[in-house]
Amino acid sequence: MPGDTVIWSDMDKPQYEMTSKLVDALYTEAMVLADEARSYFDRDPVAGGMPSDIAVAFSCESLKVTTRLMHSIAWLLNQKAYRAGEIDEAQVACEARELGYAPASDDILAERFPEEAQEIIRASEDLYFRIQRLNARLRDQILDLPEPARLREKILQAF
Repeated sequence: MPGDTVIWSDMDKPQYEMTSKLVDALYTEAMVLADEARSYFDRDPVAGGMPSDIAVAFSCESLKVTTRLMHSIAWLLNQKAYRAGEIDEAQVACEARELGYAPASDDILAERFPEEAQEIIRASEDLYFRIQRLNARLRDQILDLPEPARLREKILQAF
């Protein structure tokens, strides 16, 4: 049932509570970070004196950051829609509304980027991983999977 607070499990099980306030805070964080990333990565790295091999890696990392942020924002928008009553529990739990896959950054190459780029990359990874944990918790509780099935699902998600 849509509302300010959603509890996704039965009373006899450990409960995980995700409030509209949490969703709104994460959404705001994601939008601010997306704006910072867009304005930072819109710069021409070669014109800024970056060697061409690092500039290519820089461009790839900007796409990874964008992917992480867009998947995070899409997931959060689905959570907001659920809380607003625009979609029901079955719709928010469907596989198509799962958090999308986003490739990890190449830490070795990222160390060669300017500090500001490294900070944006780390912030996007941190946000994505927090949302990934929320998604996994909610999914486990919605599906009410037995422990071996949860482990299998976690393994499948890792690959």
